[in-house]
Amino acid sequence: MPDPLATLRLAEQLIACPSVTPLDAGCMDIIAQRLQPLGFACEWMDSGPDSFRVRNLWAKRPAAQKNIAGTASKKIATFVFAGHTDVVPTGPLEQWQFPPFAPTHHDGKLYGRGTNDMKTSIAAMVVAVEEFVAAQPDAPLDIAFMLTSDEEGPALDGTIKMCEQLTARGQALDYCIVGEPTSVLKTGDMVKNGRRGTLSGKLTILGIQGHIAYPHLAKNPIHIVAPILADLVKIEWDRGNAYFQPTSWQMSNIHGGTGAGNVIPGQVVIDFNFRFCTESSPESLQQRLEDVLQQHGLQATTDYTLAWTLGGLPFLTPVREDTSHGVGSLINAVRAAITAETGLTTELSTTGGTSDGRFIAKICPQTIELGPPNAMIHKINEHLSVADIEPLKNIYRRVLENLAAG
Repeated sequence: MPDPLATLRLAEQLIACPSVTPLDAGCMDIIAQRLQPLGFACEWMDSGPDSFRVRNLWAKRPAAQKNIAGTASKKIATFVFAGHTDVVPTGPLEQWQFPPFAPTHHDGKLYGRGTNDMKTSIAAMVVAVEEFVAAQPDAPLDIAFMLTSDEEGPALDGTIKMCEQLTARGQALDYCIVGEPTSVLKTGDMVKNGRRGTLSGKLTILGIQGHIAYPHLAKNPIHIVAPILADLVKIEWDRGNAYFQPTSWQMSNIHGGTGAGNVIPGQVVIDFNFRFCTESSPESLQQRLEDVLQQHGLQATTDYTLAWTLGGLPFLTPVREDTSHGVGSLINAVRAAITAETGLTTELSTTGGTSDGRFIAKICPQTIELGPPNAMIHKINEHLSVADIEPLKNIYRRVLENLAAG
């Protein structure tokens, strides 16, 4: 019989590892030790400079050869559990009710950094696979894990690097569940079947510094940019669609001035971000914003500079009705698993921030995010109701069962 405390105990082990990004702090060694006896080949794909070395693990268990031989006409799909072992910094330790890396039970909740985001998900994935393999050792499904310690950081040497290596070797992926905390009130009530793209910009308006009492001898960039910003905040970039909310444009920082009260600054810098849906492209958004600048009489280089950073494109995994090629719908398998385990009818959503799903979706046509409630992520006293843990593991296992059944 499955151990009802197995997921909780593994989650506690992982939470006890102080894996503040980009550190893994031993989490993946614990996981690899659990996966290898199940037939997983564990491959380390570490990346990055020595000062910011990122731990990456690709572990794969192929379907039994006798099963493949017996189903030559049917494609053997590859299913991936993906996630990150790194966590955000704790913040002031004196504000924590319990030490953040000493998993603690209190009032039916498990406290510790990473309980929600996302060490409990990883523990649930591992135990779900252990139970699935024990029950169906010859299931016609390749199973893999893609884990990194660089999701909460720059995300330059983690999942994106593994995806590049897998693409180079021709490794096809069919399904992926990223264990991000997607639920709202109860595990399974919301699944992310896509995410918006993110496009950031740094706009520098160039002026001429001078004495505030002699404005005719200076050029105030704050005055120049004020009507431009007023126009930008009023723009309807698009109206969204059935899957995505409309694209939004938000300023995050404005820097101008020397700190003196009698000096007109020589420049003002505005940091901003688009969270955009599939109705807009990075190129169209860039062009529309620069059109506004030019409509106000500004010319690039002489009047302003603009640096763009594309953080990720939007992705979407729709419900698939056509399963004629032997690869069915991940969303259908997830919906059925959630309903069978919890009785809930899950809500599909594309809201929220970015995740490593944006990298995986480029090489895996069906990528979703499914994890525990997210109300406490990144907060002081991060915690998760213990009652949410076992259902999450069971949902993951049921998804594997549903996909294996075809």
